[in-house]
Amino acid sequence: MTSPLDRPYPDFADAPFFEETLELLRSVRDHDFETLAQRCDDDFGIVDIAPDGGNVAIRTREEWEGWFHSLFAQLDTMGAATDSEVLDYQALQADGMGFSVLEFRQFLSIGDIVATFDCMTTIVWKRSGDRWLEARWHGSVLSSDVPPELTAAAE
Repeated sequence: MTSPLDRPYPDFADAPFFEETLELLRSVRDHDFETLAQRCDDDFGIVDIAPDGGNVAIRTREEWEGWFHSLFAQLDTMGAATDSEVLDYQALQADGMGFSVLEFRQFLSIGDIVATFDCMTTIVWKRSGDRWLEARWHGSVLSSDVPPELTAAAE
Protein backbone atom coordinates (compact mmCIF):
# COMPACT_ATOMS: atom_id res chain seq x y z
CA MET A 1 0.00 0.00 0.00
CA THR A 2 1.28 3.46 -0.88
CA SER A 3 1.79 5.86 1.99
CA PRO A 4 -0.42 8.97 1.93
CA LEU A 5 2.81 10.95 2.41
CA ASP A 6 4.10 9.74 -0.94
CA ARG A 7 1.14 10.92 -2.99
CA PRO A 8 0.89 14.42 -4.45
CA TYR A 9 -0.83 17.19 -2.51
CA PRO A 10 -1.52 19.75 -5.27
CA ASP A 11 -3.54 22.05 -2.98
CA PHE A 12 -0.53 22.59 -0.72
CA ALA A 13 2.45 21.97 -3.02
CA ASP A 14 3.32 25.67 -3.41
CA ALA A 15 2.76 26.60 0.23
CA PRO A 16 5.80 27.68 2.27
CA PHE A 17 7.50 24.87 4.22
CA PHE A 18 5.21 22.16 2.82
CA GLU A 19 8.02 19.97 1.49
CA GLU A 20 9.89 20.41 4.78
CA THR A 21 6.75 19.41 6.67
CA LEU A 22 6.40 16.26 4.56
CA GLU A 23 10.04 15.49 5.32
CA LEU A 24 9.30 15.71 9.06
CA LEU A 25 6.30 13.40 8.78
CA ARG A 26 8.15 10.92 6.56
CA SER A 27 11.10 10.89 8.98
CA VAL A 28 8.79 9.90 11.81
CA ARG A 29 7.05 7.29 9.63
CA ASP A 30 10.42 5.79 8.65
CA HIS A 31 12.01 6.15 12.13
CA ASP A 32 14.72 8.16 10.36
CA PHE A 33 16.29 9.95 13.30
CA GLU A 34 19.17 11.50 11.31
CA THR A 35 16.97 13.25 8.73
CA LEU A 36 14.58 14.40 11.45
CA ALA A 37 17.43 15.72 13.61
CA GLN A 38 18.90 17.71 10.70
CA ARG A 39 15.55 19.41 9.96
CA CYS A 40 14.77 20.27 13.61
CA ASP A 41 16.44 22.84 15.79
CA ASP A 42 13.62 23.20 18.32
CA ASP A 43 15.00 26.24 20.11
CA PHE A 44 11.91 26.37 22.28
CA GLY A 45 11.26 22.66 22.68
CA ILE A 46 8.27 20.76 21.37
CA VAL A 47 4.95 19.37 22.50
CA ASP A 48 4.58 16.04 20.76
CA ILE A 49 1.96 13.33 20.54
CA ALA A 50 2.61 10.11 22.44
CA PRO A 51 1.61 6.68 21.05
CA ASP A 52 -1.35 6.61 23.46
CA GLY A 53 -2.63 9.94 22.10
CA GLY A 54 -1.45 12.02 25.07
CA ASN A 55 0.98 14.93 24.95
CA VAL A 56 4.66 15.00 25.84
CA ALA A 57 6.41 18.30 26.70
CA ILE A 58 10.07 18.34 25.65
CA ARG A 59 12.15 21.37 26.58
CA THR A 60 15.78 20.69 25.59
CA ARG A 61 17.66 19.15 22.68
CA GLU A 62 18.88 16.37 24.97
CA GLU A 63 15.27 15.56 25.92
CA TRP A 64 14.29 15.80 22.22
CA GLU A 65 16.94 13.26 21.18
CA GLY A 66 16.01 10.94 24.05
CA TRP A 67 12.31 11.19 23.18
CA PHE A 68 12.74 10.24 19.53
CA HIS A 69 15.26 7.46 20.19
CA SER A 70 12.90 6.04 22.84
CA LEU A 71 9.78 6.51 20.70
CA PHE A 72 11.26 4.78 17.67
CA ALA A 73 12.55 1.91 19.84
CA GLN A 74 9.13 1.55 21.52
CA LEU A 75 7.34 1.45 18.17
CA ASP A 76 9.85 -1.12 16.85
CA THR A 77 9.41 -3.29 19.96
CA MET A 78 5.62 -3.13 19.57
CA GLY A 79 5.92 -4.06 15.88
CA ALA A 80 4.02 -0.85 15.20
CA ALA A 81 3.98 1.18 12.04
CA THR A 82 2.99 4.81 11.75
CA ASP A 83 1.93 6.94 8.83
CA SER A 84 0.26 10.29 8.30
CA GLU A 85 -2.12 11.92 5.86
CA VAL A 86 -2.22 15.70 5.45
CA LEU A 87 -5.78 17.00 5.80
CA ASP A 88 -5.14 20.75 5.69
CA TYR A 89 -2.13 23.04 5.60
CA GLN A 90 -1.59 26.80 5.84
CA ALA A 91 1.62 28.80 6.18
CA LEU A 92 3.09 32.28 6.20
CA GLN A 93 6.73 33.04 5.46
CA ALA A 94 8.79 36.16 6.18
CA ASP A 95 12.50 36.82 5.59
CA GLY A 96 13.96 34.65 8.30
CA MET A 97 10.93 33.15 10.02
CA GLY A 98 7.54 31.72 9.34
CA PHE A 99 4.90 29.45 10.73
CA SER A 100 2.56 26.78 9.52
CA VAL A 101 -0.56 25.06 10.77
CA LEU A 102 -0.83 21.42 9.83
CA GLU A 103 -3.90 19.25 10.24
CA PHE A 104 -3.17 15.57 9.74
CA ARG A 105 -4.42 12.11 10.52
CA GLN A 106 -1.83 9.88 12.09
CA PHE A 107 -2.18 6.13 11.79
CA LEU A 108 -0.71 3.71 14.30
CA SER A 109 -0.98 0.07 13.32
CA ILE A 110 0.06 -3.24 14.77
CA GLY A 111 -0.71 -5.95 12.25
CA ASP A 112 -4.25 -5.42 10.99
CA ILE A 113 -5.29 -3.27 13.96
CA VAL A 114 -5.20 0.47 13.22
CA ALA A 115 -5.73 3.48 15.48
CA THR A 116 -6.18 6.96 14.09
CA PHE A 117 -5.41 10.31 15.66
CA ASP A 118 -6.62 13.54 14.06
CA CYS A 119 -4.07 16.18 14.99
CA MET A 120 -3.43 19.89 14.61
CA THR A 121 0.13 21.14 14.84
CA THR A 122 1.65 24.60 14.77
CA ILE A 123 5.22 24.73 13.51
CA VAL A 124 7.51 27.74 13.85
CA TRP A 125 10.17 27.81 11.11
CA LYS A 126 13.46 29.69 11.02
CA ARG A 127 15.99 30.14 8.25
CA SER A 128 19.45 28.78 8.94
CA GLY A 129 21.76 29.47 6.00
CA ASP A 130 19.89 28.22 2.95
CA ARG A 131 17.64 25.80 4.90
CA TRP A 132 14.42 26.12 6.84
CA LEU A 133 14.48 24.42 10.24
CA GLU A 134 11.69 23.62 12.63
CA ALA A 135 12.22 25.86 15.64
CA ARG A 136 9.07 24.83 17.53
CA TRP A 137 6.46 22.08 17.11
CA HIS A 138 3.26 22.02 19.13
CA GLY A 139 0.89 19.17 18.33
CA SER A 140 -2.51 18.39 19.76
CA VAL A 141 -4.84 15.46 19.23
CA LEU A 142 -8.31 16.65 18.22
CA SER A 143 -9.90 13.20 18.16
CA SER A 144 -8.86 9.58 18.17
CA ASP A 145 -10.17 6.15 17.36
CA VAL A 146 -8.21 3.48 19.19
CA PRO A 147 -9.55 -0.08 18.96
CA PRO A 148 -9.51 -1.92 22.33
CA GLU A 149 -7.28 -4.62 20.81
CA LEU A 150 -4.61 -2.04 20.13
CA THR A 151 -4.73 -0.72 23.68
CA ALA A 152 -4.25 -4.27 24.97
CA ALA A 153 -1.39 -4.92 22.51
CA ALA A 154 0.44 -1.75 23.64
CA GLU A 155 0.39 -2.74 27.33
